[in-house]
Amino acid sequence: MRTAYRVETVRAAEAELMARLPEGALMQRAAAGLAAACAGLLRRVYGARVVLLVGSGDNGGDALYAGARLARRGAGVTAVLLGSRAHEGGLAALRGAGGRVAHDPYAALERADLVMDGITGIGGRGGLRPDAVPVARAARDCGAVVVAVDLPSGVDADTGEVAGEAVRADATVTFGAYKPGLLIDPARAYAGAVRLVDIGLSLPGAPELEALQHADVARLLPVPAGESDKYRRGVVGVVAGSARYPGAAVLAVSGALRGGAGAVRYVGPAGDAVLARYPETLVHTGPPAKAGRVQAWVIGPGLGDTPGVEDVLASDVPVLVDADGLRHLEPGAVRSRPAPTVLTPHAGEAAALLGVAREQVEAGRLEAVRELAARYGATVLLKGSTTLIAPADAARPVRVNPTGTAWLATAGSGDVLSGLAGSLLAAGLAPGDAASVAAYLHGLAARRAARSAPIAAHDVADALPGAWRDVVG
Repeated sequence: MRTAYRVETVRAAEAELMARLPEGALMQRAAAGLAAACAGLLRRVYGARVVLLVGSGDNGGDALYAGARLARRGAGVTAVLLGSRAHEGGLAALRGAGGRVAHDPYAALERADLVMDGITGIGGRGGLRPDAVPVARAARDCGAVVVAVDLPSGVDADTGEVAGEAVRADATVTFGAYKPGLLIDPARAYAGAVRLVDIGLSLPGAPELEALQHADVARLLPVPAGESDKYRRGVVGVVAGSARYPGAAVLAVSGALRGGAGAVRYVGPAGDAVLARYPETLVHTGPPAKAGRVQAWVIGPGLGDTPGVEDVLASDVPVLVDADGLRHLEPGAVRSRPAPTVLTPHAGEAAALLGVAREQVEAGRLEAVRELAARYGATVLLKGSTTLIAPADAARPVRVNPTGTAWLATAGSGDVLSGLAGSLLAAGLAPGDAASVAAYLHGLAARRAARSAPIAAHDVADALPGAWRDVVG
């Protein structure tokens, strides 16, 4: 499991460790890891030209000490001082190792092979200061590899928001723990490849954010045993599709079947289309309450104005609500349910549920998903450039899916995801686990399908068994 912690938690852990270490030892640990990572990004260290963008705080000190280490290995290191002051010890170390301070930052950047961004780091808020903006732009445009120190300057470490201009890095070397902004868009797009340097922090309590890895997903995946039958494996009901959108029903059913459901009961007007593609589906014209036994419901993809949401919400099994099912959804109707509910909006649907502009959701994804989960008392999977899963319990971490890909920006892919997550709910996974595992497999499947060509939603569904094998081996 990859975990990310808020700045205040990291700061407290750093203070606790620094109290037990010799003065400056923690910064030296960070600088050593930073210098090693930068050396690995250079074709050779000896003779390389390295420019440090140095702010006033400890972030600038990390860059200066790392620059001194590279200078001692033969790199030509130049510091561009952008703050009101520079870390005295770090600056002395750089000069002692043969580094220098630039009088013309733009001339130095024109010749750079690697640029370290040590302007603000995790304490920064509200974008870069105006005087740093032209230097940051020049660094981006000079053709050098840009490495952010702990966090790209100008992005919000805790939320992933980018309120103004920020450094766009090719790589970020972060210390002690991942910060939420490194894993959530829009800030994630500024971070590049992220490398974590262990500096010995002991981080208490629950993280703010966590991301499943292969081993976590493999542990959660339901695998049938010898005594399994279709009911023990889970029967998922799918209420989806309409005369206008019969394909949504087919795609949702495909996700449910590829997700390992023991059986899928389809309810709706697209039964002929579903049976033509998946003859094993149990089809019923409705209403959902009369369709037969299920362990979970999925409702919403392509539903249009077809009724059924209230009927499904009145059931005593887990329910996943997506797409058209989210329209006019009342928080009280969800909060009063005796069984768990999962909501899977994209940014536009989330904005409608919250009564805000879509741009506000996209700029502050973590806040939006937390607010939705609290308002509806539900697990919320917010789809988008980074998919976030917030639990109904605000004390628990939000999960971020690490396997997403832009190839999933295709019509119907969300329908496949809904069916997949519904099948995992029917198999008995907890709501947060079902949503997280579904998002993980969905992303892997899209990456598999898109290896050699553009993809459609049905390609993602067809690739799900391969994604499953990738995880379990």
